[in-house]
Amino acid sequence: MSGMYKDYAIFAGNGNLPLAKEICKYLGKPLGDATVKKFSDGEVAVNINESVRGKDCYIIQSTSDPVNDNLMELCILIDAMKRASAGRINAVIPYFGYGRQDRTARPRDPITARLVADIISVAGAERVITMDLHAPQIQGFFNIPTDHLLGSPILVNYFKSQPHENVVIVSPDHGSVKRARDMAAPLDVPIAIIDKRRPKPNVSEIMNIIGDIEGKDCILIDDMVDTAGTICNAANALKERGAKSVRACATHGVLSGPAIDRIQASAIEEMVFLNTIEIPEEKHIAKFKYLSVARVFGETIRRVYHNEPLSSLFEK
Repeated sequence: MSGMYKDYAIFAGNGNLPLAKEICKYLGKPLGDATVKKFSDGEVAVNINESVRGKDCYIIQSTSDPVNDNLMELCILIDAMKRASAGRINAVIPYFGYGRQDRTARPRDPITARLVADIISVAGAERVITMDLHAPQIQGFFNIPTDHLLGSPILVNYFKSQPHENVVIVSPDHGSVKRARDMAAPLDVPIAIIDKRRPKPNVSEIMNIIGDIEGKDCILIDDMVDTAGTICNAANALKERGAKSVRACATHGVLSGPAIDRIQASAIEEMVFLNTIEIPEEKHIAKFKYLSVARVFGETIRRVYHNEPLSSLFEK
């Protein structure tokens, strides 16, 4: 027993079942018995098939494609546990969808990140555990404890295990500069920045490259790859301007629309993702490599349950 909860249990929707099973394996716990399916009209149907009364419950669900279905599954699972007298309900969201609209960039824009944060809180979640939000300030949209985990240490460890004497970490836009610095520091390598403009959503144009990339092995880093326009344009521009090789990495592989074809045809030699989003088999190509976040999330769950500090998990 830990604190006021007699035990803890882990459940999952259909958002990323393979990751949920990996986390359970790390913790030595079985995945909770829950049925998450649909009625014939498309409504989400949830049944919790075991007692959760008084337990510290963790629901693992990435709100990736199909975004609305996965979000509703999460909220309905939370509601089911609340009504079943769970001791505490923790929403574990490896990928937080609707995070890109975190401010009113133009008149009459919605702030969907805040809306979804409110929905999850009102549903009954008492804690959120997530990784690499599109904007760190989204943590402040929640009025409940929020643990914002970092994917960069996993990526750093991977690239540290390979030769990196000639490496430059490249930010594909101004928004990822801090992310590039955080990765470059433990590798002890310089950074470069690509100056781009975005005339409309999912379209980017390269304007300039700030930094020395000629003859260098470049590693592009971003928080997510959606249609892959930004990362592929950046990779092609680096190669055209004299980069020796170009690899790329990102926490979340959203990979919608023409993303796969763009990456396949681009100058990117290797594309490294974390497995925060389940990627169907038909989207796997030879350039892709996936690193697991199961240990980080499993250790976070264990420490939260035992009231232990999480600070060491944030160290590079």
